[in-house]
Amino acid sequence: MTMHSSLLRPRGAVAAAVPFTAFPVSGMRVLCFAALAALAVSPSVAGAQTAAFDKPDADFNGRVSASGVVVPGSEATLRGASFTPGQTVILELGGVVLNADGKPYTADEKGAFEATIAIPKTAVPGQHPVVAIVSNPSAAAVVPLKVSPVIPVSGADKFEAAAQKLTPGLYQVAYSPKHGALFVTSAVGRPPVKQSKLLKLNADTLAVETSVDARPVAGRDDGQLHAVYGVGVDDGTDTVWATTTRDGSVAVFKQSDLSLVKQFGAEAVPHSRDVVVDAERGRAYVSATGTNIISVFDTKKVEKIGDIEIPSQNRREKFTPTSLALDAKNHRLYTASLSTGEAAVIDTSTDKVLKTIPLPGAKSAIGVSVDVEGNRLYVASQGSDNLLIVDLESGKVLHDVATGAGPLNVAFDPVKKLAYVVNRGAGTVTVVNPQGEIVANIEAGSFPNHVLANGKGQVFVINKAKGQDDATGDRITRLAPKS
Repeated sequence: MTMHSSLLRPRGAVAAAVPFTAFPVSGMRVLCFAALAALAVSPSVAGAQTAAFDKPDADFNGRVSASGVVVPGSEATLRGASFTPGQTVILELGGVVLNADGKPYTADEKGAFEATIAIPKTAVPGQHPVVAIVSNPSAAAVVPLKVSPVIPVSGADKFEAAAQKLTPGLYQVAYSPKHGALFVTSAVGRPPVKQSKLLKLNADTLAVETSVDARPVAGRDDGQLHAVYGVGVDDGTDTVWATTTRDGSVAVFKQSDLSLVKQFGAEAVPHSRDVVVDAERGRAYVSATGTNIISVFDTKKVEKIGDIEIPSQNRREKFTPTSLALDAKNHRLYTASLSTGEAAVIDTSTDKVLKTIPLPGAKSAIGVSVDVEGNRLYVASQGSDNLLIVDLESGKVLHDVATGAGPLNVAFDPVKKLAYVVNRGAGTVTVVNPQGEIVANIEAGSFPNHVLANGKGQVFVINKAKGQDDATGDRITRLAPKS
């Protein structure tokens, strides 16, 4: 990440002149310090000015973040927080000032400011290192501003679609081949979460057959529920496993009527996220995002039996698992790391990590699916807005496909040989073939969040809502290629 000073070039350059080019993430710290050093030694300082070197802000906690989806030709809103009231801020990229009128932004009495900057139409998608130069007292911060690609909508006429509006706060969906049923989780808002349901749907009609409210957390008086987020199906014991992420745990329900079988104690799986079930072996696997652990449960005894620790091959970094993909036939479990740009392959016959695979081009990898027959891994990354198709034998990235803003999950359909990527920021589902070609890019309503392939040539997409009156939100959509 390259960082430049406002002293290197005259102020007042317009934002449209900024060369928004993609930059490498590796080596970020070294380059930042090198650029800071340039403040004092660069011979190009206008008028041979001498820096004041006044007392720096030793306790600087200011931070700047971008909100919303930013694409070429749009505007980006950046918000500053935790600054010292009265501090002034100049935003730069490549030595060019981004402030709309060239004047510094000033932190208000709450230590906050807001800035709107223009993104040129020629901006290259990627994360760009915007530098906040702070004065009174002096400090600096780097803001990774992501510019997402725009993938045109196309190919919707090639697919059959059916949708059903459900309950607010939808998260994930799982499928029972044995019973032809779908199970959908929902949870609304941040803690204390007071609204959460598990739904059972007919996979053919998408009608809700039954639902159950999440139970209150014992010992709390704030209304917090054991809210359900991730979901997996066990047709061996006719149960549904759900992650109760907010209390770091797991709950098990009967498929028939969604009655509770067991609620595990708090922190059984810290920040439990995804769950997949190997019904034949009687094992459930739950990712503990934020740690380097996947927890293992005995589904017949309904008890936790251990943890799988995943090492990172990146020195001094920690592998953090997110989505899970299971190949039960070949005893393989796959996951991607949110923090390190890697995927892991686990042997479920021994619950040992076989290898980690580097994922060049992936930032904040989060969604994962496997093509068993093709021996390929599909990884969606929300930080780099792309889908990687990886050869599992060699570890080589075969294709790097731009899918749109904020891809969260991916599902590979083994029948039609297509991968479906849900892009939360773009509001689309990108359909990609094994050759890395986009077959279609379909509008999916507000904030598509999860996608599941049922092994019959169909996929089910879950999306969230922008508000109570959002007609395109809180839906489940079934997609299938037209024959």
